[in-house]
Amino acid sequence: MRNLIRKAPPWINKPIKYVYGLIPYEKRLGKVFWDTYNFLQESQWWSKEQLEEYQTRQLEKLLKHAYENVPYYRRVFNERGLKPKDIQDFDDLKKLPYLTKEIIRNNLKDLVAQNYSRSKLQYSTTGGSTGIPMGFYNEKGVSVAKEHAFIVTLWNRVGYKIGDKCIVLRGNTIRSANKGKFWEYNPINKDLILSSYHMNDKTLPMYITKIREFKPDFIQAYPSTITLLARFMKQNSVKPFQSVKAILCASENLYTWQTELLKGVFKCRVWDFYGLTERVALAGQCEKSDYYHIQPEYGIVELIGKNGNILFNEGELGEIVATGFNNYACPFIRYRTQDFAILSNEKCECGRNYRLFKKIEGRLQDFIIANDKSLITLTALIFAQHFDAFGKIKNMQLYQDCVGEVIVKIIPTNNFLKEDSNEIIKKMESAVSGKIKVEVKIVDKIQRTQSGKYKFLIQKLPIKFGE
Repeated sequence: MRNLIRKAPPWINKPIKYVYGLIPYEKRLGKVFWDTYNFLQESQWWSKEQLEEYQTRQLEKLLKHAYENVPYYRRVFNERGLKPKDIQDFDDLKKLPYLTKEIIRNNLKDLVAQNYSRSKLQYSTTGGSTGIPMGFYNEKGVSVAKEHAFIVTLWNRVGYKIGDKCIVLRGNTIRSANKGKFWEYNPINKDLILSSYHMNDKTLPMYITKIREFKPDFIQAYPSTITLLARFMKQNSVKPFQSVKAILCASENLYTWQTELLKGVFKCRVWDFYGLTERVALAGQCEKSDYYHIQPEYGIVELIGKNGNILFNEGELGEIVATGFNNYACPFIRYRTQDFAILSNEKCECGRNYRLFKKIEGRLQDFIIANDKSLITLTALIFAQHFDAFGKIKNMQLYQDCVGEVIVKIIPTNNFLKEDSNEIIKKMESAVSGKIKVEVKIVDKIQRTQSGKYKFLIQKLPIKFGE
């Protein structure tokens, strides 16, 4: 049925979806999903010792498979005079080198497990946010099902149940949008999918009316997209949607100012998780706090500093390095994600014995290079302070192509004044002690990515973190 839906022409695609949607979830989601989901319902409450024992067993199994079936890893082990049994604990992982995007691009054929037939492989690509998309393989029918089980388990923490009605505001293309219908009902998941490419002052009242009619339980959204809706609702004193229990954000960095705006407008929980297309690491917030709980059943996560050392202390910023457990077709071991997070040693009151990230800082390309070549986070530059001018803009984007200089592109409202530009310049420059020169540029439009996202920073400079 899924293959039919993918291949069918438009005139028959919709009826097939309705038929497929009639199949009970117990049957439709399949054994891999339910085995994973039921396991996670139990394992999320395991003790720290149980979780570590599970990770140790999974790592041993993964390394043995990689050595026996994946040419690249067999070569890596042999060059170092190692066997899988030489990796006895998490600390021994340091005996293996990092896996980088460049290595994957140059060695993809040798990274595919030889005991997997071509028919079991599904080709995937990253979004190319660092400039060049990267291709790799997943196990067909397995990787996606496991991923879905993990995400549903995360959403359960804020009350989501399979079958709940959702508004989807992500990068979906709506065929009827050019005819003035900016939404499409998905009978498979009982979702109403809205176009994120046609949101403006003229169309947003129609979006709001449709959402109210649909009465969703949750809204799944890119942070940048739901922010556009929230700003419009705030500026026009639009009341929140009473049926919505939570905003489920993903796929972009969620900034503190966005969380505060969304909570104020929608009057509900704003929830977020960290994941990536490569599916090597997963961390989500819980029902009790905004800490990102690192999912140990998903893989092993290391946080490394600029000199390559593994970080353990509260508040340290480092790059996420991860070893995923759920893709044996093309294993990623000690993969440098180029994503950055801040560590926390707190114990969350939810009771899960998971390690925590205090904050996700985003990708390497989400940093600004100051005139002294230091890396500045967007939080330090702009989000850790209050700007009166932010209430007078429709959208904004930072752009850097020169060291020590930043252009702030702004789509203003009618009451945006010269002194608002001056406020932005003064506060941003003083926040980093003059290490960056700021220019404000008024624009009519800010381009989206191919997947429908608004990137808050367009970084054109090459950035390195450590060796």
